[in-house]
Amino acid sequence: MKEQNKAVWIGVEHLTNDPAYQQAAQEEFKQLPLAEIAEEALSTETSRRDFLKYLGFSLGAVTVAAGCEIPVKKAIPYVIKPDTIVPGVATYYASTFVQGGDYCAVLVKTREGRPIKVEGNSLSKVTMGGTSARTQASVLSLYDTSRLDGPYRITNGKVDIPAKKRAAGPTWAEIDKEIAGKLKPESRIRILAHTIMSPTSKKRSRILKPNSPIQELVMYDPVSASALLEANETCFGQAVAPNYRFDLARVIVSFDADFLGTWISPIEYAAQYAQRRRITDIKKAKSRHIQVESHMSLTGSNADHRILVKPSAQGAAIVTLYNAVAAATGRPSVSGPQLSGKQADKIKAAAKELLATAALRS
Repeated sequence: MKEQNKAVWIGVEHLTNDPAYQQAAQEEFKQLPLAEIAEEALSTETSRRDFLKYLGFSLGAVTVAAGCEIPVKKAIPYVIKPDTIVPGVATYYASTFVQGGDYCAVLVKTREGRPIKVEGNSLSKVTMGGTSARTQASVLSLYDTSRLDGPYRITNGKVDIPAKKRAAGPTWAEIDKEIAGKLKPESRIRILAHTIMSPTSKKRSRILKPNSPIQELVMYDPVSASALLEANETCFGQAVAPNYRFDLARVIVSFDADFLGTWISPIEYAAQYAQRRRITDIKKAKSRHIQVESHMSLTGSNADHRILVKPSAQGAAIVTLYNAVAAATGRPSVSGPQLSGKQADKIKAAAKELLATAALRS
């Protein structure tokens, strides 16, 4: 396939080779003594300072002669100024950031009604003023012009967005009427949503078809914690997510759990972890952290010791640790895949550290 030279035209006169345009282009820099400057610079010995002086003058002259116009921005004052807005003075609002299972108490900095920065709320007893990368980046979604700004229909797996948003798109009233018209008394209703932490939102989801025993709210997240809930239900009889206190732990052995980055409540855990790892005049010792993982994570990068184990061998690593602790405490061991080699020795060394810490506490 032959390549085609594509020219860029800056105007109709340039496209049609207008004689007046050609003459103006040739005389654009005629008023500047660039030829004399270049001839003088070539005929004499020019120092580095003179070269930079001529170069700066030339660039400045070309910029001025080009006639670049700065777009005009007009500041329109308030007809009736709100009491809470003072131009040039930031206003802070206390709010919360919730996305899936992520939660953070935040302070939103606004100027003239526009949010520009998100910071953690130090009054929160959970996050204690900490934030995550998702929380910091959440303010960018407010200015995302590609986000959906209303209800749209999905046709063949694609969102049907009209050429003119809102003007031709369906309204919420039309969507509600269309859905209500297709529902029958025997209809099986399922509402699909991400993890809802608000009791009010959970209650509102039941308004669509009240007093119906067949309605169900299905919560789904791209990063699911269902395995954790099922494991706790099997072991303890309750399908709940446990709460950990990393500020009280002396030895931490984590199996592929990035609790400083994405696991359960990373903002809360990061504050506790930092508190325990900080050495002061009163507290001379810090926690010991051993991370067993198959890839580099934020938690693993902060660990005292990392043990690299393949994802397929994570179960074997847990069995090895359990049997090492059981053998030292006289408990029965469990059957399962076992690690061998250096990884097994490192896991057994971690078991000894856990046992030594348990002995100190007892």
